[in-house]
Amino acid sequence: MKYSEAKQGRIFIIRLEDGEIIHEEIERFTSDHSISAAAIIILGGADKCSKIVVGPEDGRVSPINPMEHTLSDVHEAMGSGTLFPDKDGKPHIHIHMTFGRNEKASTGCIRSGVKVWEVMEVIIFELVDTTGRRLLDEKLGFSLLEP
Repeated sequence: MKYSEAKQGRIFIIRLEDGEIIHEEIERFTSDHSISAAAIIILGGADKCSKIVVGPEDGRVSPINPMEHTLSDVHEAMGSGTLFPDKDGKPHIHIHMTFGRNEKASTGCIRSGVKVWEVMEVIIFELVDTTGRRLLDEKLGFSLLEP
C-alpha cells in the first residue's frame, strides 16, 4: 500500500449538457480552473454509442489487451473517480461508471468516450496539498496513481 494525505479545497457543482463527452469536459474544466487533484461523483444519462472499457481480455497477461463495450441505447449512469496530474501536470481522470437499462447493467472506465444524454451532474471535490500524480507504468501500459 502507498498513501499520502491531502486537504479539501473548493467544491464545484457542474451540469454537463447533451452530447458532451464526459472525460473531455471534466479535464477541460479542471485545467481551466487550476484543479490538479480531485475526487469526483457523477450521475445522469449516457447516450447510445457511448464506449466504456470493461476489463482486460485475458486477465493477468502481458501485454494487457483492454476490452471495449458500446452502449446500445440510452442508459441511466452513475459513478465516481479521481483526477490527478500526469507527468506534464495535465489533469488526468480515472472514472468508473455503471450504466443500466431495464434489467441489464454494464460497468467500466469511461476513458473511451461516454456521451451525455440530456444531462449529467458532476460534483468535483478539489484536493490540495497533495503529491499525488498519475504516471505511466511501462510494464502494465497504463497510468497508475502514485500517491
